[in-house]
Amino acid sequence: MQTPTLRDVARAAGVHAATASRALNPETRNLVNAQTARRVLRAAESLGYRPNPIARSLKTARSHTVGLVIPDLTNPLFPPIVRGIEDTLGPAGYSALIVNTDSDPARERSQIASLRSRQVEGLIVATARLEHPLLAELRREGVRIVLVNRRTDGLDVPSVGPDDAVGISLAVRHLVELGHREFVHLAGPLDTSTGLNRARAFQSALREHGLDEDPARLVACEHWSEEGGAAALRRALDSPVPFTAVVAGNDLIALGCYDVFAERGIACPEEVSVVGFNGMPFLDKLRPPLTTVAIPHHQVGLEAGRMLLESVKEPDRPARSVLLPPSLAVRGSTAPPAPGPVAGAR
Repeated sequence: MQTPTLRDVARAAGVHAATASRALNPETRNLVNAQTARRVLRAAESLGYRPNPIARSLKTARSHTVGLVIPDLTNPLFPPIVRGIEDTLGPAGYSALIVNTDSDPARERSQIASLRSRQVEGLIVATARLEHPLLAELRREGVRIVLVNRRTDGLDVPSVGPDDAVGISLAVRHLVELGHREFVHLAGPLDTSTGLNRARAFQSALREHGLDEDPARLVACEHWSEEGGAAALRRALDSPVPFTAVVAGNDLIALGCYDVFAERGIACPEEVSVVGFNGMPFLDKLRPPLTTVAIPHHQVGLEAGRMLLESVKEPDRPARSVLLPPSLAVRGSTAPPAPGPVAGAR
């Protein structure tokens, strides 16, 4: 059976091919009478017509695709953000091409080159590295970029993410109200903007509450991972710094704390309370359920998609940054401290 063409659709709908083309394109559908557009769409559906995006992009220099660059697709943080992006792009007639970089600069460069070879109209980049010369290079070349889950200094591009300072402040205030006075922060890697911002926010929160700001209370993880969190907590427990509460840089790091609690026989929250950050799915199924700073992931994605479409339609529009407010999901991993803080080797 021969594949139906645009001319077949136009003939079935009783319109000119140019009218059918406009009706089938979400961006130009408003140029066609609503009744005519419905007739064209019904004809296309009945014939099984599918537009050829490659042919359209060659004709219009518009691919209607966006490159989405993710550092780690296995991180549960990203799927709801991706869903939000797709929920914005889809109604506008755009689709996302998703690549995973494993946080490897060489892989990231090759993956972005591949996306550009497919004529994507812009990039949504979910990266956190502080030093990122590739982004500056892409910006100089006129590539439209939106950053997700990070901000950057010296680079005039739109960005959207959670308000890290507010989130860390919520976590520390909650623990202080429970009676905790001795903290450690298991920070994300400090060569990432998110790790550094949350570490600074932790130190600021300690000052706000008049608590001990000993630099040893900040222990940096090598990776945003369960293993990284476990290794950092072991270092904290083996140090002379006393603490009854842990503020983790993200939920994966907090999961690493659970592993160490089990291996060293530490009761949570009876001996040590812990708060995560991000609001990953299924944290309420842990024992104890994890208290965490919850991020509106889907909303982050929706806003990133909107920003990218704005950049495509209005290239001269000034870049804007959006910080979305987090909330605190209080669960069973936090409780008032028992007498005598944890300290020394366990």
